Amino acid sequence: MIVIPTDSRETILERAREGDPDEICGILGGEYEPGGKSRVHSQYPTENVADTPRTRYDIDPEEQLAVFERLENRGEEIVGFYHSHPRGPPRPSATDAARATWPDRSYVIVSLEPLEIGSWRWRTGTDGQFERERVAGD
Repeated sequence: MIVIPTDSRETILERAREGDPDEICGILGGEYEPGGKSRVHSQYPTENVADTPRTRYDIDPEEQLAVFERLENRGEEIVGFYHSHPRGPPRPSATDAARATWPDRSYVIVSLEPLEIGSWRWRTGTDGQFERERVAGD
């Protein structure tokens, strides 16, 4: 399970609406528990630098490292990542699955049609499969 405070959830949803028709993306910080409940304390918006931002997202490696340093300085862990699917469902696409690199972290996906948030954990012991996890509020 992942716990996302209402204010963080609303901020991510608003970014997704403003970013439409492109996908938006970012990093989630807080308390990370492998295979258990993680709590989001902060969300860090990042620029989508993908060549085709309407159908995929890509976080600049230097920006990602800068966010990781901020998390570490604040005593937070990497809980996971988020991005939007402006025209798709709130579940990982084949591209998302192929590009996942952080085992047991949450991949939060915002769908705009219908408006919904889903979260998935990428498991290495399951041939790189995603497992749906429950999203709870604060």
